[in-house]
Amino acid sequence: MQTNQLGNSDMHITRLGIGTWAIGGLGYQYSWGPQDDNDSVEAIHRGLDFGINWIDTASGYGKGHSEEIVAKALKSWSGSKPYVFTKCGLVWNERGDISKDLSTQSIRQMCEDSLRRLQVDAIDLMQIHWPTDNMAEIDEGWGALASLQKEGKIRWLGLSNFDVEQMQRAQAIAPITSLQPPYSLLRRGIEAEILPYCLQEKIGVIVYSPMYCGLLSGAMTRERIQGLPDSDWRKQDVDFTEPNLSKNLLLVERLKEVGAKYQRSAGETAIAWTLYHPAVTGAIVGVRNGKQAEQILRADGLQLSQEDVDYLEG
Repeated sequence: MQTNQLGNSDMHITRLGIGTWAIGGLGYQYSWGPQDDNDSVEAIHRGLDFGINWIDTASGYGKGHSEEIVAKALKSWSGSKPYVFTKCGLVWNERGDISKDLSTQSIRQMCEDSLRRLQVDAIDLMQIHWPTDNMAEIDEGWGALASLQKEGKIRWLGLSNFDVEQMQRAQAIAPITSLQPPYSLLRRGIEAEILPYCLQEKIGVIVYSPMYCGLLSGAMTRERIQGLPDSDWRKQDVDFTEPNLSKNLLLVERLKEVGAKYQRSAGETAIAWTLYHPAVTGAIVGVRNGKQAEQILRADGLQLSQEDVDYLEG
């Protein structure tokens, strides 16, 4: 697989990474519904079989369960060990409700918890999952991560869901290796300011939800959405319900049309579209089982033309 250097780090990552949000399971605010852990391990192994060399997770996925599954998958993996990226800054209560906490004490505890769950001595990339509205809190959280980096518990530092002003604030404290924003044909807001800033500052960009949580995969029909369990947050999302759903399914038909030219799926085409942008280092692809991994992890080799891109964006 083709690799790109991630920002200012010594890591050269494949253009696709394994995403683990959906494998967190039940019991928290942003659950994707029930998930079999054996399927999750199989999905991770299949992604590594394809040559993918990084996994993205977060302490907030399944109240730490996603990190535990990543560790379980890597323990039984005999090949080269991939980079493991995780996130901090989200905490939860006994009901699984999520809130933000960027205090030094919380960040340090989350780092220790992630090290324990992932069963590693150092985290390759630790990212603040979400900013708060309070700039002083961002300063405190980012400063705490910089201290943990100096202590050798974190190798590189990243941000997720931050805007330009917030990144500039963080840059004054410690260098940013990467940003993780949402990016897809349905979420293009980062194109105006965020992607140009990252390109200018040589900040790596690893985008999440390139298929917008499965909606652009080509496998998400109206009937399948109706059949999602009530515990799946997508069932109430505005883009999975009318009036947006019909418009979005028409976009899926365009993706299928372009993909058919290359014998590729709508999902692969949606991922390839995000990789077309010069600021994007890699894309996170969520997988829940081995079969799903096989269906979409070939997107790295799909090179869209400018004509394809114009048609999809038209």
